[in-house]
Amino acid sequence: MGWEAWLVLVGVVFMVYALAREWVGAEVLTVGCLLVFVIAQGLFDTPRLPTVKQAFQGFGKESLISVGILFIIVTGLMQTGAMNLLTEPFLGRPRTVLSAQLRLLIPVMTLSAVLNNTPIVAMFMPVVDDICKKTKISPSKLFLPMAYAATFGGVCSMIGTSTNLVVKGAMSQAGLPSFGMFDIAWVGVPCAIGGIIYLLIFSRWLLPDRRPAISLSDDPRQYTVEMVVQPGGPLVGRTVEQAGLRHLPGLFLAEIERDGGAIAAVSPRERLQANDRLVFVGIVESVVDLRKMRGLVPATDQVFKLTATDTDRCLMEAVVSNRCPLVGMNIRDGRFRTRYNAAVIAAARNGQKITGKIGDIVLQSGDTLLLEAHTDFVGQQRNSNDFYLVSHVENSTPPRHDRAWIALSILVGMILFATLLSRDNVPGGLPERDFLLPAALLAGLCMIGTRCCTSSEAMQSIDWSVLVVIGASLGIGEAMQMSGLSNTLATRMIGMAGSDPWVALGMVYFMTMILTELISNNAAAALMFPLALVVSNSLGVRPEPFMIVIMIAASMGFATPFGYQTNLMVYGPGGYKFSDYLRIGVPLDLLMMVIAVTLTPFV
Repeated sequence: MGWEAWLVLVGVVFMVYALAREWVGAEVLTVGCLLVFVIAQGLFDTPRLPTVKQAFQGFGKESLISVGILFIIVTGLMQTGAMNLLTEPFLGRPRTVLSAQLRLLIPVMTLSAVLNNTPIVAMFMPVVDDICKKTKISPSKLFLPMAYAATFGGVCSMIGTSTNLVVKGAMSQAGLPSFGMFDIAWVGVPCAIGGIIYLLIFSRWLLPDRRPAISLSDDPRQYTVEMVVQPGGPLVGRTVEQAGLRHLPGLFLAEIERDGGAIAAVSPRERLQANDRLVFVGIVESVVDLRKMRGLVPATDQVFKLTATDTDRCLMEAVVSNRCPLVGMNIRDGRFRTRYNAAVIAAARNGQKITGKIGDIVLQSGDTLLLEAHTDFVGQQRNSNDFYLVSHVENSTPPRHDRAWIALSILVGMILFATLLSRDNVPGGLPERDFLLPAALLAGLCMIGTRCCTSSEAMQSIDWSVLVVIGASLGIGEAMQMSGLSNTLATRMIGMAGSDPWVALGMVYFMTMILTELISNNAAAALMFPLALVVSNSLGVRPEPFMIVIMIAASMGFATPFGYQTNLMVYGPGGYKFSDYLRIGVPLDLLMMVIAVTLTPFV
């Protein structure tokens, strides 16, 4: 190896070690490692290290841009409540970690077999977050298994992941017979089943149980909020348990007001009726979730009299000062909405339950009000003498349930557009072309254009740190290829196989898997394809088994956050450390290798 390859090797090893020790954030380490290679190229003007343009061209890759756009699409699905329509029927209300994993992993894996796994993970991330909050399950128990399940599904069909299409396209260029849509499933499905069983059995010990230091229930502000069961809505006729109102985190149903009477100590078997007035007591985060639930509307009609549109409104907290002119008056008589163009959704007073309807609450100095108002309310009242403190509540824009089916239609249209135009037989189309990016861009524009989400919400939803790590990782992969490090490692590993085809097959899988953990999966597949073809020809065996194991190994990267982009997407939300991936991913990598290498020659 030349000095360039040694430099890249040392840089990558140092980066992996620093990630394992968690010295700094992943985005700082990956960008810093890439900068070392760029600076070395500039100082020595060597063609075996990437230039600035080559190093950072990964930030313009279709795959990275697609991931960013998918965050916007998911925002549209969340803001309209469309995600609940998709997931609630089969996710239900799990009570244990095992039940939650089983309900989650099977649908994710199934959908990922016919859709690209990246948007599947993007769509299910907020769903997993919601499950964790409602069931008090540690996020670390669900996020990574969900990302792995999407990877399992990706190797069950030729369109499950872009890696399969890369290898399929290389086979066509080499004059080899092409695989059918589900030819890979004969090996992929057993791998997927083995992976799911492994996660269900061993994740309880191998994944950490990390929880926030401060529980949601520790919030001293206990709001009293009233909601009405919407006539003709999905909650009418359901029991409290079936409606999901029984185990809300940090929130409990205090009573139901019906036909002038009150039902205290509400039973979970109590059936909801139209126009029931539900009185809840709890913390602000849970009140926000309650406000977004389909079939419930605020009990106060003042919300519907606000001049601002839904997309221009959000929730905010305001503490009443002793100089507020409404102190000593109830909210209705003080004409709170008219004076401030804001509707009171809930109120809190020194952790006590405030009895009576919202409009009848007599305001006192120090009361904390949860308001729904125009987003400019904070700026207008920040220096007002009427309130001690005014602040926004995050992610509290009122849901746009009337646009839920529009958002779902956009999602289906994106899937059909990307799938149909990616086929080889489209008249005038380019063979093996991935149309996910144009489909995602069109869907993102439609989400904003139809007001399923606003442009500001779309920009705020993008996790820029994930995109930085993915882009920098692509640049590091480019450095490994240009320096000759990847080719040297692959050649030496395969050379150890000797003349045994089965050992050679295992070596191809192992080397592809190692490269996938360090560089992009598509780059690993593209690099290993010509080497595997040479090996199969020299041994006088068919190349198809080698192509299958390259597809599977290039997708099955579980031991590092860089093994696949979906691994990176859940790194932050799950609260993981680098060591978590090693602990659960290394045995899973080896399990997939054993299954794939054993079955492929027989198939």
